[in-house]
Amino acid sequence: MSALTQFNVSQTFNVPAHPGLEVPGYSDPTHPNIPPLKSSYVFRHRLLGDVLAFLHHSAGDGLFLCGPTGSGKSTLISQIAARLNWPVQSVTCHGRLEFQSLIGQFVLVNGSTEFVHGPLAVAARDGHILILNELDMMDPAELAGLNDIIEGQPLVIAENGGEVIHPHPQFRLIATGNSLGSGDNTGLYQGVLRQNLAFMDRFRIIHVDYPDPEAEKEMLQAAVPSLPEEIVSRMLSVAGEVRRLFMGSDSEAGQLTVTMSTRTLVRWATLAATFKGAPNVFEYSLNQALTARAEAEQREAIHRIAADVFGDYWQSSNC
Repeated sequence: MSALTQFNVSQTFNVPAHPGLEVPGYSDPTHPNIPPLKSSYVFRHRLLGDVLAFLHHSAGDGLFLCGPTGSGKSTLISQIAARLNWPVQSVTCHGRLEFQSLIGQFVLVNGSTEFVHGPLAVAARDGHILILNELDMMDPAELAGLNDIIEGQPLVIAENGGEVIHPHPQFRLIATGNSLGSGDNTGLYQGVLRQNLAFMDRFRIIHVDYPDPEAEKEMLQAAVPSLPEEIVSRMLSVAGEVRRLFMGSDSEAGQLTVTMSTRTLVRWATLAATFKGAPNVFEYSLNQALTARAEAEQREAIHRIAADVFGDYWQSSNC
């Protein structure tokens, strides 16, 4: 593992910060588990500060990022890690994932069995970030095996002759999910399970919502710089209305079962630029980006919203 070094926050993340503010990372930018860097990525200051504080000193906690689909939870962590040269072990959880799979297993190598360490063991041993995506889809009984190592206790691998891995000081465990560990009350996230309270008590919680319009505008312009500002503004208005109908209110359930996530919004903008010159380019690209998977009535409603917002631009082939 490469040596630790300090990174200037303002220069590294292109955000306003105290000139002397630094965070730790690794000096070697060539490790294969460092996520690819997206130079156009735009950081949200509050979220960046919260994650950097955790990476600087976890104090025996894990970090749990919760929020709606496509709000950028996993991307936030990977883009921070990319700039700090911090290797990442990433796992997408599901109902059949076992704790043992995170530790490792015996495999056949050149005719003999050999123990291969899993992502948890590697991250704990080498000081990587372990990202458990969709944590709330995993069996809570299996996740209980993480309790001790989150708090800094050694990982004992009985299957490998009682091997003991003492967590590296830079080991961090970060999880993402669409719920707060209390199950899904909306019916929109199938497979989400209620998690053990004692397990969830070991996490700091950060809510990651969709970016505000100005931040999202900056993201779109960075991702698709050829898109006119007027079109970007109209796309943002459509996204805001779709999300409002998806989320509903305190007294009324949402009217849509699909939503315009930031991920979907960027996809729509990218496809609009890709199919520039095609008839009804904005409707065509919106269908591919989102509405093709919506029920017919909802697809029609979303297209009606977009047509009203876009006005004369809706039938255009230019963007």
